[in-house]
Amino acid sequence: MADNVFEEPRLAAIYDALDSDRSDLAAYVAIAGELGARSVLDIGCGTGVFACLLSDAGLEVTGVDPAAAMLEVARAKPGADRVRWIHGVPTDLPPLQVDLATMTGNVSQVFLEDEEWQRTLDAIRLALGPGGYLVFETRRPERRAWEEWNREQSFQRVEIQDVGLVETWNEVIDVALPLVTFRSTIVFHADDTVLTSTSTLRFRTREEVDRSLARAGFRVRDVRNAPDRPRKEYVFVAERKG
Repeated sequence: MADNVFEEPRLAAIYDALDSDRSDLAAYVAIAGELGARSVLDIGCGTGVFACLLSDAGLEVTGVDPAAAMLEVARAKPGADRVRWIHGVPTDLPPLQVDLATMTGNVSQVFLEDEEWQRTLDAIRLALGPGGYLVFETRRPERRAWEEWNREQSFQRVEIQDVGLVETWNEVIDVALPLVTFRSTIVFHADDTVLTSTSTLRFRTREEVDRSLARAGFRVRDVRNAPDRPRKEYVFVAERKG
């Protein structure tokens, strides 16, 4: 199940406006070119920003996401008809053979249980052709990113066309490592509506990720920095064995 912040149509409609700086995606477009990918599976594609970028670059793209409201936004974007959109999670995928699978925006951290994460990796491996790659990011737990998830540091006040003034912020409500739970609050000033959504993320160490990839039949080729967030993220480049 997707978090309410992704499933609520009113929130999905303003998601891009609240997260307008997607310069983080440039590195992933470059990696797709570096690896010579011609087909990509974008896992947790959300509103389709990255999937459409790849499609615009001439790649064959499949986007999968568990939030129907986010996919509705994605399907309405220019060029979205060139992308295959699937409502679900990686274990729901039909037979595929792609060159590259990606999880941007720390999507990998929404898989909380080890069994769920392992099943996800197994499903991704099945979707990759021989020599295919999985590229994804995950926050470095030692950087303790959640300490900045408070109202003072996360507060946004945005005027959105046809919506009006919107305020939003995050607040951590529980830290029980490796799990961190936080609440997002969104205020629509046009009608004084207040919506909240609670999310939990799993912070895995580099060694934990290495082991899980090996169990799923991947070979780690590189672990990089996210260029826009140096020393805050691990960016894994893993190749399917066999």
